[in-house]
Amino acid sequence: MLKKEGNKPVFQERWPSLRPTILKLLRQESVPRAEWQDLFWSVHSLCNWDDKSPAKIFAGLREDILVFINQAQERVLSHQEDQALLKAYIAEWRKFFTQCNYLPMPFGQLESALHGKTTNAVLKKNTAEESVVRTLMLDSWNQSIFSNIKQRLQDSAMKLVHAERNGEAFDSQLVIGVRESYVNLCSSSEDKHKIYKENFERAYILATEAFYKVQAPEQLRQNGVHSYMRYADTKLREEEARAIKYLETCAGSVQNLIDSCVSVLVTAFKDTILAECADLIKDNETEKLLQMYKLMDRVPNGEGIDPMLAVLESHIYQAGLADMVAAAEAITNDSEKYVEQLLLLFRRFSLLVNQGFRDDPRFLTARDKAYKRVVNDTSIFRMDLPSKSGVYSKSQPESKCPELLANYCDMLLRKTPLSKRLTSDEVESKLKDVLLVLKYVQNKDVFMRYHKAHLTRRLILDTSADSEKEENMVEWLREVGMPADFINKLSRMFQDIKVSEDLNTEFKDYRKQHNPDIPADSLSIKILNIGAWARGSERVPVSLPRDLEDFIPEVEEFYKSKHSGRKLQWHHHMSNGTLTFANKLGKYDLEVTTFQMAVLFCWEKRREDKISLENLRLATELPDSELRKTLWSLVAFPKLKRQVLQYSPAGSKYTEWNENTVFWVNHEFGLVKNGKVQKRGRINLIGRLQLSTEKAREEENEGIIQLRILRTQEAIRKILKMRKCISNAQLQTELVDILKNMFLPSKKLIKEQIEWLIENKYMKRDESDINTFIYIA
Repeated sequence: MLKKEGNKPVFQERWPSLRPTILKLLRQESVPRAEWQDLFWSVHSLCNWDDKSPAKIFAGLREDILVFINQAQERVLSHQEDQALLKAYIAEWRKFFTQCNYLPMPFGQLESALHGKTTNAVLKKNTAEESVVRTLMLDSWNQSIFSNIKQRLQDSAMKLVHAERNGEAFDSQLVIGVRESYVNLCSSSEDKHKIYKENFERAYILATEAFYKVQAPEQLRQNGVHSYMRYADTKLREEEARAIKYLETCAGSVQNLIDSCVSVLVTAFKDTILAECADLIKDNETEKLLQMYKLMDRVPNGEGIDPMLAVLESHIYQAGLADMVAAAEAITNDSEKYVEQLLLLFRRFSLLVNQGFRDDPRFLTARDKAYKRVVNDTSIFRMDLPSKSGVYSKSQPESKCPELLANYCDMLLRKTPLSKRLTSDEVESKLKDVLLVLKYVQNKDVFMRYHKAHLTRRLILDTSADSEKEENMVEWLREVGMPADFINKLSRMFQDIKVSEDLNTEFKDYRKQHNPDIPADSLSIKILNIGAWARGSERVPVSLPRDLEDFIPEVEEFYKSKHSGRKLQWHHHMSNGTLTFANKLGKYDLEVTTFQMAVLFCWEKRREDKISLENLRLATELPDSELRKTLWSLVAFPKLKRQVLQYSPAGSKYTEWNENTVFWVNHEFGLVKNGKVQKRGRINLIGRLQLSTEKAREEENEGIIQLRILRTQEAIRKILKMRKCISNAQLQTELVDILKNMFLPSKKLIKEQIEWLIENKYMKRDESDINTFIYIA
């Protein structure tokens, strides 16, 4: 309901009664509730009923605010001394800044009247922007007081911070108040922190730099690098905490200050600090290394960390190699000690990275690179693989690590003193350790060959300590990224053994029906798939004892009755049996290879005779090298005190034998335990079942190289088929990535295979760029 014209509120009448309340609010004096509410109503009435009132109210309010500010200015400027001026200013600023939140509240209607908006719209606007009254108050304070004395205030604040760095105590609100003034008195709507950054933050950082440019060199000179690192770390943490207290956290000021401190405390002396790194790593001073790491990690662009990485990598390689050289005599022929030594090195260096560098991924990578070089080093433990190039061939040195790892796996999985003294969990743990080292082996294809050879031996001789562990090992190899075709062959070997066991049972039943007079258990057969088991094309000729020779047609006839269109190939060098040796001292069961059996049967009808090497060669039909090695295992078996055979003239190795060397049965042969000859006993003369001959081993080494050539060609073709066109550098990168789980192809091998593929029209060079290759479909 509209009031009459005569009842309209008039500015000239109302304003004098409002001023005392406004002045009380400015002075932070008590205002009764009725008076506070009346101020809201009066402002609302004047703004609604008199169009000219809002401008008059704003002008009157500004006049009162300026009067109050001038009074405050007089009180502040009455102090001539800078510290006193700062304290007086902060006291006045605190009161005034508090009232900046209260005084604008009754003037909400003034806002809407000045902007021509509804009260709700103004309230929404005020949540995001400063109110008109608050802006008026802050701008007036800035123009009247702060802009005139801000430099003096800032200098005083910096002196206080300097005093705090020297251990003096003061009221931190004095510095915080100056910062708040800069932030809250900024009139720029785009960047509220612009004046603060250009003045307060800049002055704070410059003062900090100046302080430490004096202090830091003195600390380093007096106390040395190690104490200085502790000093720098402490000061960086102190300055960060101080910056959080005194600087505006949301403006990036804290990080700017820390960067500046790092520059004067760390970067300026990084060369001096880093000079200690090599000695600290060598002496395993992990606590000091951690201190250095924390400091150097703050240096930008990796300029602090990169030199540390290089020193660590060099130390691990040099120290690892030195340890391996020192233990070379003990570990060269003992795969267990070799692997244990490698694991000891790995754990030692891992502990160093953990304690000294907090397992930082960059340092773990440096450890891995250096450890990989140790594992694949060829200066101590090496094997030679043939490297074919045209008509010439030369040997290519490679690390012996894959072979020794496979040997150690064999010791754990076979029935050996080692596997017998370990629990199942310990065996599993050690196998996992082998897989850990295997991860660092470059030429995993060599490990695959040897591991497969050992598995073949264990399955044929039935010497596996735990068949479940055997199958688990195959799965673990699959998990660490071994090629699928290799893993599948190993799995097929286990399936083959199970199928062979069934065939063996059927064969024994077959013999019982056809030859009931001969004991069925006197012969066991293993019929295996050549695709999964074959290790070489060569089959060694040997003249079998008549008793064994007679079984061959019987086995073949039985197999033909089960399978048509399949052919059996006899691999006698992979077979073994048991002979009974009887003399005046006792009766002994000898477990022997087929070659050893063929040699011993030469004395079956003439036990007292001495037989020459030539005659033994004629009788057994064995190649010379195989015959010599077989005879040596019977005349110089390391675990026997009395040998099965004797020979003359005496020699220290089998290569010294000639056609005049003669051999005879040792009738004093017996099993000696604790100095006493046993009347009965079982003796294993097989040792390590020879799965391949000298020639076959050469063939196998050539096979490794040949397989690498084929795999490289296959990978190049696969990449080109997918990319169609690719640069030489990218091709090499992708090729290494594909083949790294088998072997690391050399640049020479890659180049040779690229040339071969170009020559055979599988690919071609780009006519405009010889370093780009194009796929030919």
